[in-house]
Amino acid sequence: MASAEFTSLESTQAVPTVETPSDEEQVNVDTPTETEIESVDTPTETEIESTAAIFQAVGVITGSVNFTTDGQSTVTIGSYEYPLYYSKRQWDVLNALKKEIENTGNQNQRLVVYPKAIHFPRKEQPHRIAFQLVGFDRGRKLDAVSGELEDLEFKLSGLWQFIPVCSTPCISVFRNFSDERLEFIKQAEPARKVKFMKASHIPLLWKDAPVRPFRFNPKVAKEEQGRAVFVTIKAKFLPGRDVFGFVALTALPQEAAPRFLKASKEDKATVQSAAKKAQRAAAPPAPKKGKSKATSQDNASVPRTKPLPKPKPKLKTGE
Repeated sequence: MASAEFTSLESTQAVPTVETPSDEEQVNVDTPTETEIESVDTPTETEIESTAAIFQAVGVITGSVNFTTDGQSTVTIGSYEYPLYYSKRQWDVLNALKKEIENTGNQNQRLVVYPKAIHFPRKEQPHRIAFQLVGFDRGRKLDAVSGELEDLEFKLSGLWQFIPVCSTPCISVFRNFSDERLEFIKQAEPARKVKFMKASHIPLLWKDAPVRPFRFNPKVAKEEQGRAVFVTIKAKFLPGRDVFGFVALTALPQEAAPRFLKASKEDKATVQSAAKKAQRAAAPPAPKKGKSKATSQDNASVPRTKPLPKPKPKLKTGE
């Protein structure tokens, strides 16, 4: 049987935003790293690198795909179940995958996916891993991602650093820069702009890394902080542990990262403020403290119980 694979135009460019992220993952994990490029509109020369270097996170998983009636699809890898998202751009891929499972009766499929790490505000709360569907493979096309990678292998390219809400160092994958994207961002409203430029922070175990992951130190001056190094590697997903393990370097680490897009602090603050206002507006009014009038009246009509007087001791004869 001839192989077939469906991929999006961005499968070799950047990790797009998952179409249906939960509120839990809206933590501002990509602001305090202090490795950020100055601004979306005015990238510096140090951001520009070889055109071959791009931010990227894409790989292959094999597992049992389950489509539920409520639209919450999952993929089971071994004995571990993970959410399987899809965007509107992959709607045709999703329908083709459903038809493939219906025709063959085989739910075990080899999928090309974007990894997504869902982080939480508290550092001690473990992150979760999900995957976004990009394509699926009936055979293995040698000229596609599925032909380059083994099962559970991923190509990761990004900034090697710690983020505030994760104890494991991450490869931070940002949106690659393009003039078209820049024009879109200039015209988009803040909420859509911030969502479009949301980075993906992939937790990675890399025992003998040639460079240490960058960690922001608030006690050190900004000019002495240094910056995260851009790395390009192959890694393997470790089910159950919900992290990726280093396999091999596919390019030398680079001090200068490719140009990328990153939401400004002002836009993030605007979006967060609007979200808090919306939450307050949707929350039910808190009950007023104190007693109601009815309760006060009821209490007033009930006489207070007086303590009984102690009985006087009886006098004995002759006293």
